[in-house]
Amino acid sequence: MKPPTLDDLRRYAIARSLFEPTTLMRAISRLGFVQADPIRAPARAQDLTLRHRVAGYRAGDLERRYPRLPIEEDFFVNYGFVPRELHVLMHPRTARQAWTKARWKKAHEVLEFVRTHGVVHPRAVDAHFAHGKVTNWFGGSSNASTQLLDGMHYRGLLRIARREGGIRLYAAREASVSALAPAETLDRLIDVVVNKYAPLPARTLSGFVYFLRHAVPQWHLSRKDALARAKARLPSAEVDGQTWYWPAGENPRSRRHRVVDEVKLLSPFDPVVWDRQRFETFWGWPYRFEAYTPAPKRVRGYYALPLLWHDEVIGWGNLPVVDGRLVPSLGYTRGRSPRDPAFRQALEAELGRIEEFLK
Repeated sequence: MKPPTLDDLRRYAIARSLFEPTTLMRAISRLGFVQADPIRAPARAQDLTLRHRVAGYRAGDLERRYPRLPIEEDFFVNYGFVPRELHVLMHPRTARQAWTKARWKKAHEVLEFVRTHGVVHPRAVDAHFAHGKVTNWFGGSSNASTQLLDGMHYRGLLRIARREGGIRLYAAREASVSALAPAETLDRLIDVVVNKYAPLPARTLSGFVYFLRHAVPQWHLSRKDALARAKARLPSAEVDGQTWYWPAGENPRSRRHRVVDEVKLLSPFDPVVWDRQRFETFWGWPYRFEAYTPAPKRVRGYYALPLLWHDEVIGWGNLPVVDGRLVPSLGYTRGRSPRDPAFRQALEAELGRIEEFLK
C-alpha cells in the first residue's frame, strides 16, 4: 500500500472517530472506552464526547441509563466507562499497593455489609463503621470509608451500581476470571486503545501501553513484550519522520474517510484531540487543558473546547451557562473567524445542537 500523507492521516483520524451517530450502547462499544471527568463546563467530558456519536443524546443520558446498560465504571488507561466484556478482561486485579491484614479485614467487613444491603451510599458505610478521616492524595481530608470503597472498587470487590447527584453508589461485584492468557489479554487491551485513538504515533502507542499499569497492574512486567508484539502486527508507516500505527484491515488513504461540512466543539478528552502531540502535528498549534491552571496564566480559558471545521481545528470555545442561557466565547488561531458564510451557518447549527443537548 502506498504510504499515507499527513493530510490522509488527519482526515482518517477525524472520519473514523466521528462516525455516524448511533445508539448509546453501540457508540460505547465502537469507542471501546469513554473517559470520564467530573468538571461540568457546560457538561461532563463523557457527555460532550458522546453527544457527537449518539443520536438524540442529552447531557446526563449516560448516568441515567447506566444501570440498565452492560457497562461498568472502571480504570482502563484512565478512568471511565467500559463495556462489560472489557471490564472482565482486567479482573481479578492485583493492585500495586498491597493492603495490610487489618485493611483487608475492614474491606471484608464492608463487603459483607454491602452484600446485606444490596446497593449502598458511602454515607451509609461511614455511618455504620465510623472509619474516621484520612489525608487524601492532594493533602486534604476525606472519609476513610470513601478511600476504602475506592480501593475495593479498584480491586474488583465492588462495582458502581449507579450514581446519585454524581456520588457513586456501590454493590458487590460477582467474581469473574477471564479465560484468556495474560499475553492475549494484553494484546486485546492494546487493540482497544488503537481502535479508539488511531492513527497513533509510536510515542503515543508506547505511552498508552505504559498506562495499562492502571488496568492490569498484575501484568506490568509483560507490557514491554506486548508493545513489541503490537508494533510487529499492526499496520504502520513512516510519515514526516514519525512512525504511525492503526488497526489491521483499515486503509488511512481510503476515500471513505470524508470529512463533513460541520463545526464541532470537542471535549478536551475527545479521541480526536486527546493526544496533544498528535494534535500539534496535525494542526500546528499547542492545545492545553487549563482547568487546573491558575486563572492569570490561562491562554484560552478554563474549559476551552477545540473547534473543528472540516478537517482543521481552527480555534476554541468556552461555553459558560449564565442564568440558564448559553453564552459562548470563541477564539481563533488566526485571530478571527473564517469569512466563509458556510462557516457562520455551521457554527450557529453547532451552538443550536449544544443548547438542545443541554436541555
